[in-house]
Amino acid sequence: MKAKATLKQIAKELNVSVSTVSKALNDSPEISEQTKIRIKEYAKLKNYKPNVIGLNLKNRKTKTIGVIIPNILNSFFAKVFSGIEKVADEKGYNVIMCISNESLEKEAHTLEMLSNGTIDGFVLSISEEAQKLHEYNHFKDIINDGTPIVMFDRTTDEVDCDKVIVDDFDSGHNATQHLIDLGCKNIALISSVDNLSVGKLRAEGYLKALKDNNIGINENIIIRTDSEIDLIDKITDLYSNNLVDGVFALDENDSVAALKVGAKKGYKIPKDLKIIGFADGILASRRLSPSLTTVSQHGIDIGEVAVKLLIDRLESKEEHKPYETVVIKTQLKERESTK
Repeated sequence: MKAKATLKQIAKELNVSVSTVSKALNDSPEISEQTKIRIKEYAKLKNYKPNVIGLNLKNRKTKTIGVIIPNILNSFFAKVFSGIEKVADEKGYNVIMCISNESLEKEAHTLEMLSNGTIDGFVLSISEEAQKLHEYNHFKDIINDGTPIVMFDRTTDEVDCDKVIVDDFDSGHNATQHLIDLGCKNIALISSVDNLSVGKLRAEGYLKALKDNNIGINENIIIRTDSEIDLIDKITDLYSNNLVDGVFALDENDSVAALKVGAKKGYKIPKDLKIIGFADGILASRRLSPSLTTVSQHGIDIGEVAVKLLIDRLESKEEHKPYETVVIKTQLKERESTK
């Protein structure tokens, strides 16, 4: 039995857009007779069968949104998804959630699988591997084929689409400045997310705060890596070999590790060591002792805003609606690790 061809495969083989194939198979007057015949004959040859959901998404909406998140175990992404689902449900849309597991290949496969008539648009955060390799063509292809994307948190300037971000640079600057205002002179930076756009921006904010306060940069108390492998050992070495009175950690796992290792090394927190971390989950606020001062990213708000942007675009009659970037302000929640 011959495998059924897809719209995307036909478009690729004939060097035309998916939209052109769809219109030709639907006898659209926008397509010339010669092109229609060529596409229909090739589709028949390749055993193409139309998707029951519909070939032309502009005329037949599925009322379904695809959500791709990098990591379901991260409480921030879980909160974003809850915000997306809440608003989607209120607006009469269904949600399909997929997890890229930080894989470029899985991310690209999911986009291709769902964009062939299953969903109307995507809300997503870029996988770690895609950001590391600066590979974004899979997003551009989907948008060019007429399926809108809204990116949140991890985004890139290389893709034109709607985006929802937090003020990562300002958050990094403000958190470091808060530690300086509390009297910290030797503030360590701990980041296992240095290959991500958000990690880079937070680190830049930290460095700018040091510069603004005429504090020299000590590379010995800066951990910038793209992996959590050996992170505990690196933090242990940092505390053992350097005088540190403050820590700014750029991810929830980094924050928890910084606090736990600090306590194990005998630091009295916050008397000897003050810690601020990026975290959005209950682990930092309720399950750690002492509780962790955090930069809260307002994950639920991000999800709500992102899906509203997508639905507004899907339901807009404006043909060339300008793209928007919405910045959500973070909030410093002070707890026992700095008080």
